[in-house]
Amino acid sequence: MTQPQTVYLKDYQSPPFLVDHVALDFTLHPSATEVLSRVKYRRNPLAAAGAALELDGHDLELLSLKVDGQSLDAAGYQLHREGLSIDNLSEEFELEIITRINPEANSALEGLYRSGGNYCTQCEAEGFRRITYYQDRPDVMAPFDVRIVADKQANPVLLSNGNPTGAGELEGGLHWAEWSDPFAKPCYLFALVAGDLACVQGCYQTASGRDVILRIYTEAHHIDHCDHAMASLKRAMAWDEQRFALEYDLDLFMIVAVDDFNMGAMENKGLNIFNSRLVFASPETATDDDYIAIEAVIGHEYFHNWTGNRVTCRDWFQLSLKEGLTVFRDQEFTADCHSRAVKRIEDVRLLRSHQFAEDASPMAHPIRPSSYMEINNFYTVTVYEKGAEVVRLYQSLLGVDGFRRGMDLYFKRHDGQAVTTEDFLAAMADANNRDLSQMQHWYEQAGTPRLKVSMDYDEERQRCTLHVSQSCPATPEAVEKKPFLIPLTLGLLLPDGRPLPLQLEGESQPKGEERTLLITEQRQAFTFIHVAERPLPSLLRGFSAPVDLDYPYSAEENAFLMAHDSDAFNRWAAAQRLAMQTLLAMLAGQKPEAAVATAFGQLLQDPGVDAALKAEALTLPSESDIAEATAPADPGCIHTVREQLRLFIASALRDDLEAIYHQLSAVSGLDDQAMQQRKLKNVCLGYLMALHSEAAIELAWCQFNAAENMTDQYAALSLLARCDCDQRMQALALFEQQWRDDANVMDKWFAVQASSSLPETLTAVEGLMRHPKFDLRNPNKVRAVIGSFAMRNPVIFHALDGSGYRFVADQVLTLDRLNPQIASRMVRALMNWKRLEPKRSDLMRGQLQRIADADGISADVYEIVSKSLC
Repeated sequence: MTQPQTVYLKDYQSPPFLVDHVALDFTLHPSATEVLSRVKYRRNPLAAAGAALELDGHDLELLSLKVDGQSLDAAGYQLHREGLSIDNLSEEFELEIITRINPEANSALEGLYRSGGNYCTQCEAEGFRRITYYQDRPDVMAPFDVRIVADKQANPVLLSNGNPTGAGELEGGLHWAEWSDPFAKPCYLFALVAGDLACVQGCYQTASGRDVILRIYTEAHHIDHCDHAMASLKRAMAWDEQRFALEYDLDLFMIVAVDDFNMGAMENKGLNIFNSRLVFASPETATDDDYIAIEAVIGHEYFHNWTGNRVTCRDWFQLSLKEGLTVFRDQEFTADCHSRAVKRIEDVRLLRSHQFAEDASPMAHPIRPSSYMEINNFYTVTVYEKGAEVVRLYQSLLGVDGFRRGMDLYFKRHDGQAVTTEDFLAAMADANNRDLSQMQHWYEQAGTPRLKVSMDYDEERQRCTLHVSQSCPATPEAVEKKPFLIPLTLGLLLPDGRPLPLQLEGESQPKGEERTLLITEQRQAFTFIHVAERPLPSLLRGFSAPVDLDYPYSAEENAFLMAHDSDAFNRWAAAQRLAMQTLLAMLAGQKPEAAVATAFGQLLQDPGVDAALKAEALTLPSESDIAEATAPADPGCIHTVREQLRLFIASALRDDLEAIYHQLSAVSGLDDQAMQQRKLKNVCLGYLMALHSEAAIELAWCQFNAAENMTDQYAALSLLARCDCDQRMQALALFEQQWRDDANVMDKWFAVQASSSLPETLTAVEGLMRHPKFDLRNPNKVRAVIGSFAMRNPVIFHALDGSGYRFVADQVLTLDRLNPQIASRMVRALMNWKRLEPKRSDLMRGQLQRIADADGISADVYEIVSKSLC
């Protein structure tokens, strides 16, 4: 194939033309939709004089082209592979283009496509060029007016961005609707939906007293499952007003749920389009985690109205400017609605498991990349989750009030603009009169910084000194790294567990029991005075920076922190360190020590620790986490050792686990306490199932059959699916029979089998792909089966014969012809071959090379494969 062109941040230039207004007329047809665009252009005074108008276009049939009403023949423009160009244009003009597209054949699910008989769009990042010829870039912003014509019987609902301005009937069974969005927006935020949809409606009164109509559209048989989404939307609107004084700006806010969607959701102005799995919820069909995820994503897309829509990014290199910032906002929203400590733990677990691994991979990149071949490949955990952590650094450095001042100035300066990460940094610095220039290193440097800490204690002088050094491993964009600005939040605990008042050398008095030290250099030292006894440091409280902490905690010290630390996050972190120390020792041939089970048992029985924190602390590091800590990794040994530790803890704590399980067995409801207790109950059941006893299997089987909610039913099914017992097949058959008509619940059924560690799983996965409810064109089904196998089943995926690698490579090559964006997500499972033991490493690399050698692979897949093979 022709190597895709690399795009560089350093080459950014302003668009040669600006747009004052866009009018779009759609005449919808499944295979021959016509799009009439009328766009008012004017030459950009910042661009080079006399530059041609370059318009992006992909898979379009050009029917006509006019400038100021005059048709252009073929000599008046140049069609090329990526679009068309027009020379000799005046300073201002109107360009009229008619294109024809085929939504029915659009399996890439970018641009305008058909899903379940309905029309839907996805234009981020570069999907608008599949609708009409346009400057498809985020720094070209304009108000849009849209007219939609369609068959009324097939498409009674016609939606677009903004506010409705008219509707009517036409001859031949057609009807029309018009929409106007008064706010200038880039074309990636354009949206259109048409089809046979039902609607649930609500209303929200803003802080200023305006009434906003809220609508959620979906197929009629799902309409009863939208109440939680509607309530979540209202909570998000109220929270954004209270926390950031940001009020919604249109008269109508709409959400549409569709089954075929590459992403989780999309923040199109006033018309958010959602993957249906992140809208529908009832206790019978959605787990507790689903409920919280739906609330978070509803909030995330709504919060984009200001951080992404009203203020957007100048170019796609600035993607984290909207995504990292908005992830931070949705994290804070969830933390305020539920347990802040548990939310922080969940976010950090995701970051450590996935983003730290990405930082150590061939695809490592800064949160503001300097180049890309395919922008879809940079919708990553680095841009989103690490981006959110960098935003959180500002709040750690400036405080909640200082961060709010920075946000206020950011919106005051840049409302209606397309901006850069430097603009955000400047607003934070200027609003607080602080020099934050060193924060720029977080945007420009890839890799996970390593923070190494050691402690000296001078008993005679009652002084305690912390020596801190920072480093960052080499990554593709740079070998040498400049020091990061790292806030290190800590406390010091005395031998009886009491916190020590913290007084640094040179200070006249203590300043609290918790401090945040600013690490700005490669090496620094901080001395605390009046320390009467040797303390134990509680470091990186609340995970105050996205770094890898290196402090020589012993097993005994981790157990002490598990029992005494006042910071809930660090109690969890200590449990994770203790478990990881034990697992690594077991991999080296040692046996687990009884003290490990004792520490977990004490935490389990501690009445001062809530159920959710207990559940999180008792959850062992994942096999992927262990693999990241052991290079070269042997996934088979890692799986065996982790199962052995689960069995060891379960055997030691059996009575306690059974008692707590039965104590919580009758929990019901959807309040936070009930959710936390269900989580702990099912963690206990998971440990009991590690015993492989008939009694434990019977507990899971009874829970499966008696469950009145999806949380308990699915937890039991997941455990039985990993167990070689008679009840396994019975439970799977009953679950399928009960839920075969619910696509989202069936995805759980697919996923639980694809992630089973039983030896015959790959054969089962191949069978699932022939199941009548599986569809390779549906991203949710692909993620449930292929994604679960490749990314949630390390022991079978990494089979010694290479069969797992061959299977995934086969699917990537097939998917790439249908949906390159989803194929590129799946191929990431193969990219860390260098971190495996030699045999598996060679087998995985061979499959990567096989993909690289295939004819006609997409830019999406080529970029990841080529970088992985380097």
